[in-house]
Amino acid sequence: MLSRLSRLRALLLCALPVLALFAVTAFAPLPFTIALPGSTADVLGVDKGRPVITISGAPVRKTSGQLRMTTIVATAPRSDVGLGDVVDAWFRSDRAVLPHDSVYPAGKSDREIEKRNLGQMRMSQDSAVAAALNHLGRSGKDVEVKLHLADVGGPSAGLLFSLGIVDKLVGDGEGGDLTGGEVVAGTGTIDPDGTVGAVGGVSLKTQAAARDGATVFLVPRAECGDALATRPDGLRLIPVATLKDAVASLKALDDGARVPSC
Repeated sequence: MLSRLSRLRALLLCALPVLALFAVTAFAPLPFTIALPGSTADVLGVDKGRPVITISGAPVRKTSGQLRMTTIVATAPRSDVGLGDVVDAWFRSDRAVLPHDSVYPAGKSDREIEKRNLGQMRMSQDSAVAAALNHLGRSGKDVEVKLHLADVGGPSAGLLFSLGIVDKLVGDGEGGDLTGGEVVAGTGTIDPDGTVGAVGGVSLKTQAAARDGATVFLVPRAECGDALATRPDGLRLIPVATLKDAVASLKALDDGARVPSC
């Protein structure tokens, strides 16, 4: 039978590898990315001195209110994220811990990742223009739309671009603005047929929207649960599945009619 001292020594010997493992883990980089609320931009306004939306070939309305696209900011592709960073972010509502490969494609250089993100933005802009013109029954041969937004990549501004085009061309169709003169924010990819897709990071984007004055947030229907989890006080969440949904909900909101909610 082992003496009490012998048992203590045995436990210490067994514990040493575990402690060593924890020590290594605490200082070793982990395969995660930390994300937080990013900037927002009014697609009805200007960005770095240039209009975000420029339309030619059709009369353009003077708009009021704002349509703010939202972003998240993530640690750089090559940044080391340690255990302390993960634990800190895990217990904060304004941070999210994401698998590194879900944000940045594996095996790609920083330059390749930037090129990919900018490519996604260009494709998103093309889809946004097509969706808006299709919704209005107009042809791209007659109406030319150019979109500009510096230093932003990815496809998640598609819905807001489309809404901005619709607002500049026809507003609510009755002489008013889609925004009702308010600050409306949102996120979502868009296909040329007007289908709105999920984007990720919604719980952080709602915080960015509220910080920058939005009272309404358009969220892809599939991400209502994520948006509700950390919804800022005073921010109304409206689920959308199509561009038509978004336009109809904004009109109803301005008219005081019933509007879907998450």
